[in-house]
Amino acid sequence: MGDESYFILLADSHAVFREDLRRMIVEKPFLDIVGEVSDGFQIPTLLSGLSPHLIILDTSISSLQGMETTRQIKAIRPSIKVLILGTHREKEYLEMAFSAGADGYLLKEDAYGEILSAIDTIRQGRSFISSRFDAK
Repeated sequence: MGDESYFILLADSHAVFREDLRRMIVEKPFLDIVGEVSDGFQIPTLLSGLSPHLIILDTSISSLQGMETTRQIKAIRPSIKVLILGTHREKEYLEMAFSAGADGYLLKEDAYGEILSAIDTIRQGRSFISSRFDAK
């Protein structure tokens, strides 16, 4: 992993939530926010000028939009990691996220407690799933 910067793009529809996440993330050495968007439709255009390692993608606008955006990200630049911020605890949403190419699924309600762990896990090349996810 080393000491090189790890660039993150935040895509969340709620400005206050984005601000909170940004504050938590940039406090950690080597984690940098390179951009923020309010919906997934802006991401493909931004990727022509930005090179994030990870995109944290909220699906609260529309779960299917989030999954489709994940597919587009992976089609444009497969090396970019995607951490889905979801509100659904059902197993089918987890399966949809990973089949779309996501590298992690973090329940939005767990974000404040687990965001740094999720980033670190994905940065190490492993998948992440919220600790309180209901996998029934």
